[in-house]
Amino acid sequence: MEPILSANEIGEGLPILIIHGWELQGKAEESDFEPIFNTIPGLRRIYVDLPGMGTTPANNVKDLDDIYARLSQFIDSRLGRSNFLLVGSSCGAYIARAIAQKYINQVDGLLLRVPLIEPKNSMRDLDAFKTLVENKELMSTISTEDKALLGDVLVQTPTYIQALKAKQENVYIPAGNAADSEALGPIRDDPCRYQLSSAVLDENAKFFAPTLIVCGRQDQSVGYRDSLRLLELYPRSTYIVLDRGTHGLPIDDSERGVFGALVRDWVNRVGEWRDRLDV
Repeated sequence: MEPILSANEIGEGLPILIIHGWELQGKAEESDFEPIFNTIPGLRRIYVDLPGMGTTPANNVKDLDDIYARLSQFIDSRLGRSNFLLVGSSCGAYIARAIAQKYINQVDGLLLRVPLIEPKNSMRDLDAFKTLVENKELMSTISTEDKALLGDVLVQTPTYIQALKAKQENVYIPAGNAADSEALGPIRDDPCRYQLSSAVLDENAKFFAPTLIVCGRQDQSVGYRDSLRLLELYPRSTYIVLDRGTHGLPIDDSERGVFGALVRDWVNRVGEWRDRLDV
């Protein structure tokens, strides 16, 4: 038996499993979701580390089907037959869709943030990068090191740049340092391994519990148009495309405010759904 995945649990109540993106870790999700979830009583947040990421060893992980299988084992061990909510970001959202199908009678709500839809890079419908708020004078004062850290800056204002730099330094760099790139790199570079099989993810299956899908209009990693197909598969979904939204959303306080409101609305809709089912 493979070792159980590492996870950090916060709070008590209805379990909510949060799945991070590729080469990230549970702590990355905590930074965005805890300011929201810690204001909502009755949620037992479970931030999991996938194989080769965070504090979970890769242990010869082979592909996304393998990661899905180990996550399923974790759910069976940690949650059993309990009902739960499910959150996934980017590649974690891709895996979450498959988990929601497998545990369809237990998952009472699904949240997909900047979801990966098309695993093959060449098949993704992406727009060319274009700065929305340009400030050449401000950018000229930024060091070469910080420019390399920040990459393309969509909104060139002092507050946005400060928030973006903080997220890079406090979230993405630590997660990248913790990831087992030797084990994960070959998976990411192989289109056949960085894709769930049809036996795991039915691309035409519907899911009827309350769903929130949040995309970034300026997402340079997965885009947003590929996710439009999810609208027919998730009849109880709220589908949002945020202007100024990148793959790292939320970045600044403005985005965090909107994102928090959307997540709280989703939790409320889940509560109504559960009341209707007399769970």
